[in-house]
Amino acid sequence: MSDSTSEPDRMSPRIAALAAAAPVLAAALRGNFATTPNIAPWYDALVKPALTPPNWLFGPAWTALYALMAYALYRILRLAPTTPGRRAALFLFFAQLALNAAWSFAFFSARSPLLGLAVILPMEAILVAATVRFRRLDRIAGYSLAPTAFWVAFATYLNAGIFVLNS
Repeated sequence: MSDSTSEPDRMSPRIAALAAAAPVLAAALRGNFATTPNIAPWYDALVKPALTPPNWLFGPAWTALYALMAYALYRILRLAPTTPGRRAALFLFFAQLALNAAWSFAFFSARSPLLGLAVILPMEAILVAATVRFRRLDRIAGYSLAPTAFWVAFATYLNAGIFVLNS
């Protein structure tokens, strides 16, 4: 007889690592695909708000954030599937991840700060909700997702500033 926290009910560490890394890496690659060809000359020519970091900082920042997202997801995937709240937390996580990749297409590929705002605002709300849910299930997972919520809040400021300054 096994209870909901027994090891056999949990995803193996290797499978969980792959299941966490693959979608996060896919979102990162999609975002990079949409972003990189549109930095020069389009993004570089935009008027940007105060506090805009140099372009070189975005790559390392997002790399660290994606690694933290994958680790947070790994920790939640390792919980028993019957853990109350796990399914909702995963739904929120994958919703914000899809919006994360979509933002790069909206802002960079479409070259539309307005469309970027239309994506990043719900993304931030869903990301905060996912962070709260993750923390309720696993403190470390919640703390690992929190930096992304803070960065996306900052990115929202940047996106809004670019929209206002270039409209």
